[in-house]
Amino acid sequence: MDVGIARERIEGERRVAATPESVRQLVGLGLGVRIEAGAGAAAGHADGEYEAAGAHIVPELDYGAIDVLTHVRPLDPMTAARLKPGAITVGLASPSTELPTVRALAEARVGAFALELVPRISRAQSMDALTSQALVTGYRCVLEAAIRLPRFFPLYMTAAGTVPPARVLVLGAGVAGLQAIGTAKRLGARVSANDIRPASADEVASMGGTFIRLDLESAEATAGPGGYARELTADRGALQRQLLAPHVAEADVLITTAAVPGRRAPLLVTKGMVAAMRPGSVVVDMAAESGGNVEGSVPGEDVDVPTADGAGRVTLVGLKDAASAMASDASRLYAKNVANFIALMAADGEVVPDFADEVVAGACLTYDGDVRHEPTAEALAALASATARPEGHVGVLDEEIEGGAG
Repeated sequence: MDVGIARERIEGERRVAATPESVRQLVGLGLGVRIEAGAGAAAGHADGEYEAAGAHIVPELDYGAIDVLTHVRPLDPMTAARLKPGAITVGLASPSTELPTVRALAEARVGAFALELVPRISRAQSMDALTSQALVTGYRCVLEAAIRLPRFFPLYMTAAGTVPPARVLVLGAGVAGLQAIGTAKRLGARVSANDIRPASADEVASMGGTFIRLDLESAEATAGPGGYARELTADRGALQRQLLAPHVAEADVLITTAAVPGRRAPLLVTKGMVAAMRPGSVVVDMAAESGGNVEGSVPGEDVDVPTADGAGRVTLVGLKDAASAMASDASRLYAKNVANFIALMAADGEVVPDFADEVVAGACLTYDGDVRHEPTAEALAALASATARPEGHVGVLDEEIEGGAG
């Protein structure tokens, strides 16, 4: 069977789904590998390296002939429709936001495996692309902050006087947040952090940070499925922002990393909280692309926020394509995730999913015409129902919007 590696075509995406190292792993499984010319150039891998590893370089992939397609960014519906029935895809799929593509994959009878859906169990750690890419993003966001902050991160004691360390506050102590804490600490900053999961305090301490405890301990302030934090109710979200406000005001750098998979990022910081920071402070919103943890953040842009006293401005950075900015190592990790997942299904030169394996079953998005991921299937059914609503019909949601309640 042939594995195809596409050249990513989304603007700003520099990663690639295979490296020469992962190609050797795939070839060792008895699989053929075809890669589009120039697919790895932005990540630092020349076509000759892939050829030396055993891949065939092609000017453009023939999607209708590929048995297994690997990719970084979610496919578009047109690409999904070009795949042959029975083909397999492995990559990030963002099923909650790419419903048209999911429908196209099911209609094409393609077996799509979304790396976001890989169960978070010990045996699947080597296939966990969310974790590997969050590691890269957490590191990068601290560098972005350090570049913009008009101060040193570390403490300096000189003959001309003492320069105090910068104070960095990290909100969210998942993989990205912990990496941000560790990176800021290595740069010499004084680091504190908060997460609604009290159990994360030990993890924060292990990275050298000081955990900020808020009076939010309740049934909601615990880990949800997969170890992710649950989303707080509106009332508790408001209380959280109120309790965080003084800590935000004291920080020189604020980094927000909170996310709820498949949902809009929770609002942690308001414009007023940003305006209360000192002039020259920097805020990096790592969740800007999924709605933003910080009010007013714009993906890919720096926004100047006037301080409340009018004395200066705070720089609000909407992080975008952070992992792509570290394309070489991000691709190295991601390609290994992809190859390990394919290896789980490969035998005698063929890739055949074994749905008795909980990792394979858990990551399956579509197969043989069915949408196997239940939340995505429900979202598609709801979309189909809304689309089929008779013209002129006003549902409950429509009535609320028309009445000003939506």
